[in-house]
Amino acid sequence: MSILRNPVFLVAVLSGTVGYGVMNLLMTATPLAMVDHGFHFDHSATVIQWHVFGMFAPAFITGHLIRRFGTYQIMIAGTVALLISCIVNLSGTGYWQFLVALVLLGVGWNFCFIGATTLLAEVTTARGRVQGLNDFLIFFTVAITAIVSGQLHHWVGWAAINIYVIPVILVVLIILLWAWFRQGVAQPAA
Repeated sequence: MSILRNPVFLVAVLSGTVGYGVMNLLMTATPLAMVDHGFHFDHSATVIQWHVFGMFAPAFITGHLIRRFGTYQIMIAGTVALLISCIVNLSGTGYWQFLVALVLLGVGWNFCFIGATTLLAEVTTARGRVQGLNDFLIFFTVAITAIVSGQLHHWVGWAAINIYVIPVILVVLIILLWAWFRQGVAQPAA
């Protein structure tokens, strides 16, 4: 497939995969971390509810934001939200830190995933096969992060999980910035 050599395709898949993988890893480990820090089930349930709100509520405006600011800019904003989420998680283990971090994690996922999907649609006319490959890579990553999140939390702890994903997020952020500038700051929005 010639699409595999297309750098825009690779950037889209990378952003969608890392955005979804980081979100799933941290979301799945959060209730474990909260229980470890003395919170009850209702507290973690409320944090996850707000996280889901952060994931899906922005979808009403994400497309408008992409049209207004551009696909790369929204994906960059998403990776920054993921990064800030990790920083908030590392700042402490209070209820509000978990809550704010998980809402930011949801918004970051939304911007990365919708931005990546939009970019993917812009790059090819063979959308069915390309979308299938993209979805396979993303959901394979999601399956792996779901499987390992509990074990990672058990063996390395909550703080280490957040520390481990920061370099991955930074690599994606650098690649997105590079791709945005490579395409030209005046790249037409989706």
